This record gives sequence, C-alpha cells and structure tokens, in this order.
Amino acid sequence: DESGQPTETIVERRRSASFVSPIPKARGVHADEPNRQGTLGLDEGHGLSSAEQQYELTATLINDVRRRVDEWRQIPDPGKWRVTPDTARLLQHWRSAANYQNYRPFFCQVEAAETVIWLTEVAPQAGVEAERILGRLKRASLDTNRDLQRVALKLATGAGKTTVMAMLIAWQTVNAVRHPNSPRFTKGFLVITPGITIKDRLRVLQPNDPESYYTTRGLVPDDMRADVLKAKVVITNYHAFMLRERLDISRGGRDLLQGRTAAEAISSTETEGQMLQRVMPELMGMRNVLVINDEAHHCYREKPADDSPALKGEEKKEAEENNAAARVWITGIETVQRKLGVQRVLDLSATPFFLAGSGYAEGTLFPCTACDFSLMDAIECGIVKLPRVPVADNISMDEMPMYRDLWKHIGKQMPKKGRGPGKVADPQDLPAPLLTALHALYDHYAKTFEVWRAAKIGVPPCFIVVCNNTATSQLVYNYIAGYWREEPDGSVSQVNGRLELFRNHDGYGNPLPRPNTLLIDSKQLESGEALDPQFKQAAEAELELFRRARIERGGDPNAEPSDAEILREVMNTVGKVGQLGEQVRCVVSVSMLTEGWDANTVTHVLGVRAFGTQLLCEQVVGRALRRQSYEAGADGLFEPEYADVLGVPFDFTAKPVVAPARPPRELVIVRAVSPERDHLAIEFPRVQGYRIELPEDRFEVSFTPDSRMVLTPEDVGATLTLNSGIIGATQLLGVIDGTKVRNSQLEFELTGHLMTYWRDKEGRPITPAFHRLRPVVRRWLDECLECVGHTRRQQLMYRSLANQACEKILHAITRAEAGTRQPVAILDPFNPTGSTRHVHFATTKAERWQADERKSHVNWVVLDSGWEQQFCLAAEQHPKVIAYVKNQGLGLEVPYVHQGHKRTYFPDFVVLADDGRGAGDPLHLIVEVKGQPNAESAAKKETMENHWVPGVNRLGEYGRWKFVQFENQWQMADELTRAIG
Repeated sequence: DESGQPTETIVERRRSASFVSPIPKARGVHADEPNRQGTLGLDEGHGLSSAEQQYELTATLINDVRRRVDEWRQIPDPGKWRVTPDTARLLQHWRSAANYQNYRPFFCQVEAAETVIWLTEVAPQAGVEAERILGRLKRASLDTNRDLQRVALKLATGAGKTTVMAMLIAWQTVNAVRHPNSPRFTKGFLVITPGITIKDRLRVLQPNDPESYYTTRGLVPDDMRADVLKAKVVITNYHAFMLRERLDISRGGRDLLQGRTAAEAISSTETEGQMLQRVMPELMGMRNVLVINDEAHHCYREKPADDSPALKGEEKKEAEENNAAARVWITGIETVQRKLGVQRVLDLSATPFFLAGSGYAEGTLFPCTACDFSLMDAIECGIVKLPRVPVADNISMDEMPMYRDLWKHIGKQMPKKGRGPGKVADPQDLPAPLLTALHALYDHYAKTFEVWRAAKIGVPPCFIVVCNNTATSQLVYNYIAGYWREEPDGSVSQVNGRLELFRNHDGYGNPLPRPNTLLIDSKQLESGEALDPQFKQAAEAELELFRRARIERGGDPNAEPSDAEILREVMNTVGKVGQLGEQVRCVVSVSMLTEGWDANTVTHVLGVRAFGTQLLCEQVVGRALRRQSYEAGADGLFEPEYADVLGVPFDFTAKPVVAPARPPRELVIVRAVSPERDHLAIEFPRVQGYRIELPEDRFEVSFTPDSRMVLTPEDVGATLTLNSGIIGATQLLGVIDGTKVRNSQLEFELTGHLMTYWRDKEGRPITPAFHRLRPVVRRWLDECLECVGHTRRQQLMYRSLANQACEKILHAITRAEAGTRQPVAILDPFNPTGSTRHVHFATTKAERWQADERKSHVNWVVLDSGWEQQFCLAAEQHPKVIAYVKNQGLGLEVPYVHQGHKRTYFPDFVVLADDGRGAGDPLHLIVEVKGQPNAESAAKKETMENHWVPGVNRLGEYGRWKFVQFENQWQMADELTRAIG
C-alpha cells in the first residue's frame, strides 16, 4: 500500500517485472521522510532515480518477452512450437510432473530455459514483434559490451541457477549432436564463476560427474543421456584469465634476458593463445562456444564517463577492486570471442545490477535482461526462506529502527584499517549497540538451536556475521569464540567467548575437537591465492584442527592441502553431515561471504558494515535464503522457513510465526545392481504409437455405453451470449448455425480426422480405408452422440472435440476386431529398447522398500502407497515370480488418448514370471496397483488391453506380455497367481 506495508490481498495473476521492493517500510517511518539510502537497487523511495528509470525501461522488455513466451507455452500442439523435435521433447520432459519424484524443476527454472529457447529457436521465425524484441536485446547488449551478444537471466538466490545451466547445456548439446550443421547449437561450453567455491560446486554440470544433474535430477530422458555425454564443459573462475609469468626467474635475471633493446626483449608473460590453452584446452578446436556467467553482475565493461557520485574511503577501494575484477572477466570472454568465436553469453545472477564505480548508476539493471524471477516472486512462491528484519523498536517511532541500519549507529566507533602492528584493540570495547544486537540475535539463535536439537536434526543452525574489514572481523570473532589476552605484566590469559554455543575452547584453555566458529576472508579464499600471513596466524589453531580432521576422515596424510583449500572445504561443507564443516555454528566473514555458498542451515544474519544499496543487502541476505527442506506438506505447499536479520537494511518483515524444525531426509541412490544382479534385468519396448491394420472389405464395430458422448456447454463454452454496448440495443449471440454445416460434411470431416489414426508401416495414411470408415462414423453420430444445452453436433469440427469423438470410435473398432485384427506397436526409432540396467536416480523419500536381491535388479522400490508395499511383498514371496521392478526412473511409457488429449501413462510395475513355459520363455506382466477406478484409469486400461499389449505381442521381439490391474489390497497374492496362470 502507500505506506509500504503488505495489503494481505492476494491477486490472482502473475506479478509483472517492475521496480518493486519485496518488503514493506519500517512501521515507524513517516511518509514524508526522505530516503536514507540514495540510489537504491530496489528502492522504495518517492520518485524514480536514474537506476529506477533504467529498471522500468528494461522491465518493459522483460514483460514483452515474458508475454510472448507465455503465449508460446500455451500452444498445445508441439508440432507448432517452431522448435526442433528434440527441443520439444526436452520441454515436455521438464514440464511434466510425472517425470520427477524429488527434483521436479521449479517453474522459474523452466521459464528461464524456455526464454533462452524462445529467443534462439522461436523468435527468429515468429514475426515482426519478435524481431523487434531480438533487435532491442541486441542493441542493449552492444551498448554495454564490445561485439558480445549477452542475455541476462535474473533468478533470485535459492531459485536454482545451477539447474537452469544444466537444462541449457543439455538442450544445446542434444540439438548439436542431432543437428550438427545448425549454427544455433554447440557442444562447447565455458562456465565462468567469481570464485573457486562456486567452481567446485558446479562440477555437477560435467556430464560424467557421479552427481551430475542430468542423471541425479533426471533433467534429460534416458535416451538422450548418451548425447549429453558428448558435451565439453569447462568450468573456471575468472581469475584464470589473468596472464601468468612463464619463466620462474628473479627480476634481475629477467632484466638480463630482456637485453638492452625492444628487439632483443624476451617476453616472460603468456600470450592470449597460451592463456586459453591453459584455461580451456578441451575447447581449443571448437567454434561457436556458449559462455555461461554465474553471478554475472561481476562481469561488465566500465563506462568511461561516470556521472555517479564520487566514492570515498573503503567504498572507493572496493569499487576499484570490483572494476579490476570485471575487466579481467570481460576481457577473458572477449579473448575467447576473437580466438574461437562466442555464440552467446548467458548471464545468470540474482542481482544483475551494475556495481558502484562502474560508470553506470549503481543498481542499474543489465539492459540485456530478458527474464526476471525476483526475490519477491521467490518469497511469494515459498521456495526461499522468509527474511525478517526490525520494523519497530522501543527507542523511537519517528525513525528507522536502530538494528535495521546498525552501521549508522556504530560506524564511527569501528576500526578503519586492517590488522597490523600497533596497539591491539580489545574485543570487549566493541560498541554497545553492536554487542546488544549480537546478544539479541544470539538469544533467538539459542532457542532455535534447542528446537533443532529436540527435532534430532543432525547439524546445528548457522549464524553468520558479515564485517567490513579484517580488523572488525577479528574483533567480532574473538568476542564470540574466545581469545588469548596479554596482561600488563606480560603474562597471557584466556578470555572465554561471550556466546557459549560459539566458543572454540572448553573454558580450561583446551581447544574443542571441532571449532564451533569459523573466521573467513572471502576474497582471499575465492582468488585461490595463499592466505595473508596475518590472517593465517589468526586462524592457526583452527587450521591445525581441520587438518587433523581431514586425515581422520580418510584424507591422504601425505597430500598436504593448502590452508586456503582447507578453509574452503570447511566453508563449503557447513551443515553437511559427515564432512569437515558439519558442526560449524557460526561464520564470521570479511566481505559478502561466498556468492553461491549453498549452506541451507543459515537462520541468523548480522551485518557489521555499511550497505549503500539494496543490491548489497540482497547479496548478504541471499546467503541465508536457501531452504533446509523442500518436502511439501499434506496441502502440497512448503512449510515456511525464516532467516532473522539484523544490521542489514533490507526492507522486509513478517509476522512472528514459529516454523517447525524438520530433520533432513536421508538421500538414497536407487540403481541397478550391476553386475551382481544382471541376470534379473528386465527389458521392454519403448512404444511411441500404434498402427491398426483394417480388413480389406468391411469390419465390425462394437458400441458400448463407453462409446457415448454427451456434448454440453462445459465442453464447448457458452452457447448463448448477450452483447451490449454502453448504450443502444443488445444482441443475443449463439453457436454455429446447424443449417450452414450439413451432416454429410460433418461425416466427411470427422472421417478424415479419424484417418490419421490408421497408418501403414511407413507412417502414411491408408487412403482406401476412408470409405469403410465413413459408415461407422455416421452410425456413431446417430447412436452415440447427444447434444444438450444448445450445443450442436457440428461443433465436433472443433479439433479437441473431434479427437475425443475419434477416440471413442477407435476403441469401438479395436474392441470388435480383437483377436482377428490386432494393432501393431510403433517403437521409438532412436531408442527402441529400455532396460532396468539404466535405472539410477536419487531420492529422499522415506517410504521405500528394500528389494530382495533374488527378485529385483534394482536395489530399492520407492513407495507411493501402502498398496505398493503389499504388492512388493506378494511378488517377492510368489514362487513363480522371476524378477520384478517398479516403473520409476525406468522409462516405460504408454501413449494413450483421454478426452481428446494425447497423454502418457506410467504403469506401476513390471513382473517377469514363469507361467509354465520355463524361464526361457517368461511372461512379462505389467501390473497397475489401483484404488478407486475412474474414467481416466479406464482409458489407460483399455489402451493397455486393446493397443499396447496386443501391439507388442504382435511384434514378437519382446516375448509375451499381459496387463493386469489390481483393485484389492488384501488379495494381491491371489490376483497375482491368477494373472500368471
């Protein structure tokens, strides 16, 4: 509302991309109070700053792209998507909930991938408006980059950018393999990150990695995995683009080698080509490389004329460091463009805004942004934690709560320089407002800690402190964790940490086996360079403990990792069971902490630094936004999770709701056990359709009650409509006039549509069948069609209704011809055979059955109901069952038609049984465990019995098949016996 508070009103539409704050104002701020933060990345101020104006311009482009992608997404026929068949297959796979058990892609992830696909494949052939959008994106990119085509995707922290990268790599690679001459696709990818931490975490993008997302998250169908393995993915941090010295010699020796003249000079620095050979040797022979920037707001070309306010002090130093890093990053990409060629640069970031000192207004959105899933969207969708900040306090109702902007009250009292020689500050001398804020937040942390412990969560919640420099971080760290103090007489005494749960000593001078608090200098760790000696000295005791813990966990004692590598490993594994950082409770960090840090146990954040813009606020708070649990409740929604924030003027609040603590689910790999159980492997055909062979003269038809079709306004829409202007006469509008479409014309059209269901072996329509089908269509129209509510039979010319009618006629024909004229199954030409050998996926679902090693090729059965458990028990105890498997991650799909729509059915189980012909000729039994039958289950059953089973048996290449549907939980053993025979 006008005061910046939530209205509590739900609007039933998608929020437009706009310059909106995801949080209300502090409740005590006057409406006429001037803004306290200048040009904000997400300012809620009055009037538009230059950053806001640019945001609004870019938001117009984003909304135009979103509208076109939405319209394209609604097209029901994949044949009209204007994409390759392989892209269409991937889109259907990502959009279908039936393909996923645990890691179904979020809508925002699919939307981001759809946006890039639309821009690449659809827009170039989608008309004038789409061409204008492409032109605007191209101009926006060229205005801020040199000869690079960049497209930015804005996804809030916790929305899953890594998954989006994997989807885009899979899409490009599959198409490049199957369409090798198309310039739109490539198999070469350069993924660039701002630091080593993200680089290590992105190894899941490598197709051959054991934890690759393509396999563990099921992002590609089974038959496309072999294509994805052909991708060449190089993952590097931007620091690698710096030209290195090739000669390890002293400065004097280099001067001697260089000689006296330029002609005699010997360069000891890499050339650009040598640098590329070092960074990306796998891509050196490729053209058309696709570059993916993670946390892309660090990659930009500075604008020469800078109209922004002059920066001073630490802000100026930070801006200079940011610009230097950005130059290295963008220059590296430009080098790849000159030497190899870059197809496109895809920028992914939660905050694709220009930084301070870049020459652009701070907080200006990248003008080439084409997709925006904002933090507001993520919060409303529940896929991130809800950050809570102060909105009122007991000091004054006329100004911002003190702990909303803590630095304003303590900044002048904090140390200005890094650690160095001279008088050592005492942590006990920290400003009182800081200590009060620290204790207040810690008190709530202690309560959360006990809640987690009572819930038997194996790891503690995490408390993070973000400081402005190393001097501040050292003081806060010592106050929290404890330190040694030199007394006036020269003696040394230990001072216990003031926050008990965060102490690193036991109170008797003995360090704890596992430190509770960690001190991190983010910039040094991310560069991959050696730690500053003073920083190393400050954390010497903790480093030694982590070194020992690493060896105890099975690390090679002879392979000595660097101190920076140890600290990175600890930080990367915070909150992860069984790893070095498992029990870390508090992290005190210099700078913003690591972007891409994927700890999901952070519950409390304290900011001890200045925050000039909401961009910085979102970066810091983003470290706490990853949810701990993605398990949906009984209502299908996530339980709310919260992150409490002090000292970060990030404008959001929520009512104090207690969120229940949930222990993390155990992660289990469901896989085929090879080679030990390969003798239990089950193979099956991959059916993509059916071909029905008609008799040469005439054939029988069997109409049943299921053949009836009642046409109502619910099927066709309103059949009577009253139109009116603001004045004047009204007009009653009705449906198609029956006199304009004769019955003979309807018969002709419907029969022609029915012809598409009959094809020869080459997939061509069987034209002579038309005259044999027309009498059947006429009879169905007369006997089985009923029109009510002012509907007309001529409305069957609507394609959706025609599909439904033809489905009923088709079933009537196949029902009558059963036993004499059976359909033939049409197999997938690229991957005709599936097998249990390819089952491999991860699950956190607790309801599962450990399959008998004598009866199942796959180690686990993930249960969807108690009925399935009863079936597993019956199958394993049945003497005639040779092997069985659940159809999860297996890829057994049955195409069928229901209510005029083509759908895919996933049967529950496949059983291999000895029905009397011996193990050499087993019966393949497809089992559906079904509770209450309904119309859709009837359509599936009819398809299995009248199309799939007879069609596969007709092929003769996959043995004998049978379908059975169990509808009684307590008689499964008996029903299984009857089914086997």
